[in-house]
Amino acid sequence: MKRWKRVPNVLGYRVIGAIHKEDYVTLVADAEALVEQEATICLLLDLENFKSEEISAWGADLKFGREFRKQIDKMAIVGDKRWQKLMAALADPFYAREAKYFHGDKREVAWAWLRAEQGIRSSR
Repeated sequence: MKRWKRVPNVLGYRVIGAIHKEDYVTLVADAEALVEQEATICLLLDLENFKSEEISAWGADLKFGREFRKQIDKMAIVGDKRWQKLMAALADPFYAREAKYFHGDKREVAWAWLRAEQGIRSSR
């Protein structure tokens, strides 16, 4: 998993190949730092080149959801497979306040959806 982009209150990652337990060390550190600055964040996961998640990473995955689901306002999942759309539906209650799937050719739409939260939050 490689951090691809960061804009105010939004982290974006390209997931290439398999996700390892160590990937969550980076993800947690990045999320903690941004939550400390912004209180709530948005997250984009580009899964077009995702292959699998190692079994050893499952515990870290679930722990990430428990720890950050209330601080993640929006999660965009970008991909090109049917199961990734289902994954976005499952992410909604467990990983973020709101999650949405975007096909790979709609990546910029996903970024715009996540950045739209900034304008909403700044007007609160």
